[in-house]
Amino acid sequence: MAEHACILAVDQGTTSSRAIVFDVDGHIVASAQQEFRQHYPHSGWVEHDPEDLWRSTVDVCRKALADASDAGARVLSLGITNQRETTVVWDRRTGEPVHNAIVWQDRRTAETCSALRDGGHEPTVRARTGLLLDPYFSASKVAWILDHVEGARERADAGELAFGTVDSWLIWRFTGGRRHATDATNACRTLLFDIHRQDWDDDLLALFEVPAGLLPEVLDSAADFGETDPDVLGVSLPIQGVAGDQHAAVVGQSCFAPGMIKSTYGTGCFALMNTGERAVLSDNRLLTTLAYRLHGRPTYALEGSIFVAGAAVQWLRDGLGVIASAAESEILARRAREDRLYLVPAFTGLGAPWWDPDARGALFGLTRDTGVAELVRAALDSVCLQTGDLVAAMAADAGGDLETLRVDGGMVANDWLLQRLADLTGIAVERPQVIETTALGAAYLAGLQHGLWPSLDALGSHWKLDQRFRPALADTDRSDIIAGWHDAVRRTLSGAGD
Repeated sequence: MAEHACILAVDQGTTSSRAIVFDVDGHIVASAQQEFRQHYPHSGWVEHDPEDLWRSTVDVCRKALADASDAGARVLSLGITNQRETTVVWDRRTGEPVHNAIVWQDRRTAETCSALRDGGHEPTVRARTGLLLDPYFSASKVAWILDHVEGARERADAGELAFGTVDSWLIWRFTGGRRHATDATNACRTLLFDIHRQDWDDDLLALFEVPAGLLPEVLDSAADFGETDPDVLGVSLPIQGVAGDQHAAVVGQSCFAPGMIKSTYGTGCFALMNTGERAVLSDNRLLTTLAYRLHGRPTYALEGSIFVAGAAVQWLRDGLGVIASAAESEILARRAREDRLYLVPAFTGLGAPWWDPDARGALFGLTRDTGVAELVRAALDSVCLQTGDLVAAMAADAGGDLETLRVDGGMVANDWLLQRLADLTGIAVERPQVIETTALGAAYLAGLQHGLWPSLDALGSHWKLDQRFRPALADTDRSDIIAGWHDAVRRTLSGAGD
């Protein structure tokens, strides 16, 4: 059997770790996935054991590499994409975490961020980072660990500890502690990185009381991040592509031209619109962020962040036990009655465009004949309606209507959901043939650095349409549903009872 060149992509997500081997045409050769435990020590707190992230990543990589080898693949490089903002602090000497990872969904630092807003710091923070003062991002999480783990701040000041988002944690472990690095897309989600100067910001470090000695080196998204220790995977691979999951999906969806939009549906939902070389400051409470950085040149994007998308279906399955699998949701949604039941899934606050960390979830419109099917449909509707809020905000910032939304992630295998998404946003929805575009983007970045592809333009030719979903709902019906949704959201906002 002739060997063919491939890339191994790690997709370390919020609820599972995946490894996928892609060939040079972007086709999947082998894959493996493993879920890991979620920790909820208090209301609004979400943690992971960093060792679980590492062990599950190694396990799926070994399985995917073994299967790829059996298929005749020759893996040349490794790309990493990861859940963003999730914060790990570890001992530089032993490599042991000093605390559980604080997950991006975690809201324990809401009061800290509120105090900084009240102190008038948000305009400066937003101007430099493109972000808002919210516990979603890493900086306040780092400070919390330093202040709540005995001796951590003193050890950090002495240079004994390291901070990283999950990509940095994996790079450190893969390289046996030889590299402490991240890429610009992950750095830009920390509230500590100036997206215009493309460097860590001393004033922001001082504001959040984070010692500079904790920070990783910031590289391009396609760069040389070190080589894996051969004892880890049984082979030494160069790590050559790294990007936060939503940025990797921009690459995997080939959204390389300004105005192109992708929306990824995993635990949360994140829509990014490429704005090219210009960092656009939103008038509609979207985030200004990096799409990717190559050859030292940043490409910017506007982003809308939804904290709960697939997590709502996971809640129905694991929290309430009303469905046995996520796949069952499509069958039930098709069966449900057409009523005005609204689930506002503010389980960990609300993201864009509301940005209310203290909002909590609620269900509106219950009747005596509401059943499981209607509840499932309301959960899926919440994903579409939240996306509609993001699309409307992007259209307002762009100064015109948007025409197409490219979608990816585990949820988009659901045809009912994508038709509903087109109906409730009023724009066409395109699903590519390869929906694992987050991992694909990491593979593309690694392959670019390795020389398997000469340019982004070459990658764009690999994108293939699977199905296009066009709006079929009357404008008046859409407007009525959205009005009911906005009324439900307003009732859940933390100031609604004032």
